[in-house]
Amino acid sequence: MGSRLLPPVVTGYGAITALGENCQAAWRNMAAGLVCNVGMGERFFPAGFTAPCFQVPSVTADTGRSSLDDLIPSIKTSNRTVQLALLAVAEGLHRAGLSLGELRGKTVGIVLGTTVGCTFHNEEYYVQWRHGLNPAAEPLLAYLSSNLADKVREILGVTGPGLVITNACASGTDAIGVAKTWLEYGKCDIAIAGGADELSRVACHGFKSLMLYSEKSCSPFDKDRQGLNLGEGAGILVLERQEDAQRRGQKILGRVRGYGIAGDAYHPTAPHPEGYGLQCAVKGALGDSGLSVADICLINAHGTGTRVNDLAETHAISALGFDPDSLPVVSTKGFTGHTLGAAGGVEAVYTLMALNEGFVFGSAGCHELDPELSFPVIKEAESRVLTGKIGMSQSLAFGGSNSAVVLEGVEM
Repeated sequence: MGSRLLPPVVTGYGAITALGENCQAAWRNMAAGLVCNVGMGERFFPAGFTAPCFQVPSVTADTGRSSLDDLIPSIKTSNRTVQLALLAVAEGLHRAGLSLGELRGKTVGIVLGTTVGCTFHNEEYYVQWRHGLNPAAEPLLAYLSSNLADKVREILGVTGPGLVITNACASGTDAIGVAKTWLEYGKCDIAIAGGADELSRVACHGFKSLMLYSEKSCSPFDKDRQGLNLGEGAGILVLERQEDAQRRGQKILGRVRGYGIAGDAYHPTAPHPEGYGLQCAVKGALGDSGLSVADICLINAHGTGTRVNDLAETHAISALGFDPDSLPVVSTKGFTGHTLGAAGGVEAVYTLMALNEGFVFGSAGCHELDPELSFPVIKEAESRVLTGKIGMSQSLAFGGSNSAVVLEGVEM
């Protein structure tokens, strides 16, 4: 057999969610147990959705990141999903020590996951059209020019492969997996990978019509959970080959060790009750990484707070042979809401931060575990010191797609 390819290293990361406008703010607020969900109010046309959602308080254009302030004009004029993505990218590039000038001298791959993006905010156009009016074409033009990867690449002024992944709630995780492959096989010098999504009234009502939306703050894995809340945000990893990062003297913040994806082929919206697809995805990620179940010290679960997801996910974790006495499993969606296509990116960032800090906070909203869970989960009031530096972030998507990424932290 040939030698194993070196995994790409993480030299930067950035995230913006309702939990915090950047990674440091999110970590502080997580430590304080801060949950920042609000009613949707009048932001959407027409109004009428009052259940909790996790909205980013403001999408500011002040990056405060030296040369990346050149992005401000583009941030101001972009749609909200692009704005969220650019702010996370700016934070990631700043942490990676990369200026726009340095980027433009390299081949930069951009692979971003999203689900709704800005594309559902054309209701007013549609209503007018249905009533025989002649609405302005701007919503259609915005829809046709809403390719997230193309927009970010155009604004950064870089060249290289670009891809948008719309694999429902697994999109951000899949984007990181694709970026890993690109770097391993020399398709780019640097990869910017993750996901971004803004809140959408259509998406909120869609989940509510499926009776999956909670009328109170979501509580993953809790015995009284009622479902999910949606959120918005972006999470980005900046990835490079290890030798390139070392050549420019950049501190390595982590590694993407493995990626796996598998389908349930069970139901359009529900996971397989036994979590078969997730089991296959996790086995694939571990095989890709050359690691075993025993090497994993943390799982950041998909943990939406819906009954079928939480039961299937814990069943899969148990069936894979993880140790319930030593492995902490958490969900961060009680802090951020379900950010859809951004979730895999956001949760990869938060997973890597926990691995580097050496401990993890409990699952916000989870006060008393559902006794039907097949594997214990760390509750809100708890935290756990981690016993290693290798963790996993999991994503389960509508359509039965399951993805997992194995991440390695470093000694800080």
